[in-house]
Amino acid sequence: MTTSTTAADVSALSFEQAVEELEKIVAALERGDVALDKSIEIYERGEALKKHCEKLLGAAENRIEKIRLDRAGTPQGVEPLDNG
Repeated sequence: MTTSTTAADVSALSFEQAVEELEKIVAALERGDVALDKSIEIYERGEALKKHCEKLLGAAENRIEKIRLDRAGTPQGVEPLDNG
């Protein structure tokens, strides 16, 4: 499995699919019953999955907005959720 193939495969996954696969990789590595060469391969895939999840989370965070209310509680518009 090459890095470019891994990246292409990972980019097609939903957040939930990527997290599920990443959890399986972590469990396999923690058990320690994987051969060294296979450990390196699945670790690299795990890194690609982690980056993909971070990218998807960042995109979701950018889309989240909070509603601004006036003193009477009437919606007055929206603003970024994390505006410092």
